[in-house]
Amino acid sequence: MEKYVCEVCGFQYDPEKGDPATGIAPGTKWEDVPSDWLCPDCGVGKDAFKPA
Repeated sequence: MEKYVCEVCGFQYDPEKGDPATGIAPGTKWEDVPSDWLCPDCGVGKDAFKPA
């Protein structure tokens, strides 16, 4: 699965790991991450992420 990187802070969303701290289970594809999810490091939205 493709990883996505925050253009603001560099946080990398890895679908295999998910983001359990914010309720995103491991194995969750980027397309299935809710649109209101925010970067756990800097707080920007999904629109600030690009494919790694």
